[in-house]
Amino acid sequence: MARFPFPIPFGWYQVAFPEEIAPGEVQPLRYFGRDLVLWRDDAGAAHLQDAICPHLGAHIGYGGSVKAGNIVCPFHGWEFDAAGACADIPYSDRVNRKARLHTYPLVERNGFVLAWYHPFAAPPAWEIPVIEGVGDPAFSDYITSEFTVRSALQEMAENTVDLAHFQYVHGTDEVAVVEAYELDGPFNTMLSVQKYVTPKGVVDGRIDVHGYGPGFSTTHFSGIIDALLVATSTPIDDETAQVRFNFTVRRKPDGSVPRLAELFVAMINQQMNEDIPIWEHKQHLVVPALADTDGPIMTFRRFYSQFYAEGDHIHAAPDPVASPN
Repeated sequence: MARFPFPIPFGWYQVAFPEEIAPGEVQPLRYFGRDLVLWRDDAGAAHLQDAICPHLGAHIGYGGSVKAGNIVCPFHGWEFDAAGACADIPYSDRVNRKARLHTYPLVERNGFVLAWYHPFAAPPAWEIPVIEGVGDPAFSDYITSEFTVRSALQEMAENTVDLAHFQYVHGTDEVAVVEAYELDGPFNTMLSVQKYVTPKGVVDGRIDVHGYGPGFSTTHFSGIIDALLVATSTPIDDETAQVRFNFTVRRKPDGSVPRLAELFVAMINQQMNEDIPIWEHKQHLVVPALADTDGPIMTFRRFYSQFYAEGDHIHAAPDPVASPN
């Protein structure tokens, strides 16, 4: 029996940081269960395409090169342009117009290279906005942590509405109180109040989460620290994901980063490492037995089902097994 009854969701996903790919460079990648090649042309524009050459199957990411606005296959020198069309066959006077590389819509925004994935190559259905605070000199550069997790994106994202687990998995003294959980097409918002127990007493704070499809979210923390976490989750395949936590923290008046920032980042990373063993060994239950005080788990699942182009696997599920009176 499969651990997860759903395929890879469509959406915007981080495939690199901009500084990781220079003009003229070629990089092999593996995301969405596919072999990919990321490259920049000589003008600096980034491109992401399927990496297997339609000629005789070479992986263009290994040994491929950039020639002006084209990427060149290392096997026979075939060239493909930024749209994926065959642009030149060096030993022929004709090109093969049926030979194409699937090309993914790409944007560079908020300090990331983001690719649009859809299993049927439908165009982007929404955009990732420019996030306030990112790049602001009043905030620090990203402090990035990276994790590879053997789980599906939906399983991990469900934690955001499973508030009870914070006490039992992470040992938090206080559980956040949800003020609002709002859904708007591919976007979701959860606003909550959090009490932090500190040596100086209890401090009131907030944790406000904004999601932009399955692969991109922001979490604003306030109270003991003014911080923004930009989280990106990218499926490597249908049971493995790459997660990056990118923290930016408000600087002190002298421009330095508060000492508390390091402790705060370590705390969030510790919580992630506490979650991973559960995610990697749990199985998705289509009909869970829920307590009457559990968070909006089924609402979240119905919302998430919109990102499965192959079909709705969750929304049509039977009602959960209710707790006995």
